[in-house]
Amino acid sequence: MGRVQKKNAKNYLLIIIATSLACILCIATVVGGIHMAFGQDHKKQQDILYQNAQITKPVITQNLLTANINSRPGIALEKVKGIVVHYTANPGTSAKANRDYFESRKNCEDKAEYKVSSHFIIGIAGDIIQCIPENEIAYASNSRNKDTISIECCHPDATGKFTQKTYQSLVNLLSYLCVKYHISDQNIIRHYDVTKKICPKYYVKHPKKWEKLKKDVLSEIKNSEKE
Repeated sequence: MGRVQKKNAKNYLLIIIATSLACILCIATVVGGIHMAFGQDHKKQQDILYQNAQITKPVITQNLLTANINSRPGIALEKVKGIVVHYTANPGTSAKANRDYFESRKNCEDKAEYKVSSHFIIGIAGDIIQCIPENEIAYASNSRNKDTISIECCHPDATGKFTQKTYQSLVNLLSYLCVKYHISDQNIIRHYDVTKKICPKYYVKHPKKWEKLKKDVLSEIKNSEKE
C-alpha cells in the first residue's frame, strides 16, 4: 500500500505542476494579447492625432558642421524611429559654444573618444541650432545613432534642469519632429534609456518630470489639431 500511495502522490504532484504551468501559460497569453491590442490601439490613436495636427516648425538656425569623420561623417540615417534627448553636462554654456565644440572635433585624430555631435542643440534662452541634417547620423546615442534624431539641451547649473525657455523649445521641437516622422511618445527617449548614462541628468533623477514632458508634447500636438 505504501508504494501505491507514494506513486499516487507523485502522479498527483505532476498533475498539479502541469495544471499550474498551463494556467501560467494561459495568463501570459491573455496578458500579451491585451498588451499588444493596447499598443496597436495607442498607435492608431496617435496616427489619427498626427494626421490632424497643424504643428508649426519652430525657429531653427541651421549651422551645419563641416563634414568630418568625428562629428559629421555623412552616414545616412536608416530611418527615424525615435528621438533621444540629452543634456550638455557643461552648465552655463550656450548652444553656439556647444556647436563649436562639435565642430572642433574635425581637428582630432580618428578615435572613438573624439566622436561626438548632435542633430540639434537648444540654448538656455530657447534658441535652436541644427548641426546635422535629419537624414544623417549624429554621434550622440551609441547603438541608436543609426535610427534616431538627437537633441542636446543646455542648462544653467549642475542640476541639469532646463530653463522654461529651453523646456518650451524642446516641447516645440519634439512635437514638430514627432508629427513629421510619426514618432510615438513612447519613442521619445533619454540617453539613459539607451546606455544607462545619467543623461539628461534632471530627467533621470526625476522620472515623473520626464513623463510630464512627454505629456506636454502630446498636449502641444493635440492643441494644434485642425478645426
